[in-house]
Amino acid sequence: MLLFQLQRFAGEAGGWKVFDSSGGFRLPDGPVLSPDASVIRLERWQALSPEQRRGFPPLCPDLVVELASPSDQGPRGNSALRRKLTTYQANGAQLGWLLLPEEQLVEIWPAHGERQRLEGACELDGGDGLPGLRLNLAEIWQA
Repeated sequence: MLLFQLQRFAGEAGGWKVFDSSGGFRLPDGPVLSPDASVIRLERWQALSPEQRRGFPPLCPDLVVELASPSDQGPRGNSALRRKLTTYQANGAQLGWLLLPEEQLVEIWPAHGERQRLEGACELDGGDGLPGLRLNLAEIWQA
């Protein structure tokens, strides 16, 4: 459901490319990470050479989304997901969302400013960085 909503946004708004969890990125400070879902401005994607687009592209997505699951224990627990979001933020992500369905909680990681927690929210929006993006959380919580 998450990926479908992001793809719908990208199709309607134009100018965005969506990646699923099989897409990894080589971040500017070196690590290769794969968010559960991510969105990149199309102009940034098209600025890469065809060779750079294969494998792990050398850039950080504009939006990264991590979706916690009940099986997220041990190295992939919530603290590990938060470490990933910290890394994305340090490498230029404009926005990060950590979705915690078990708690119906969202952590919003803006490029600048304090991290926010939203409990019981029904919708998220992409703000100024991703205008027009609206994520229906009720659909994600039910999945």
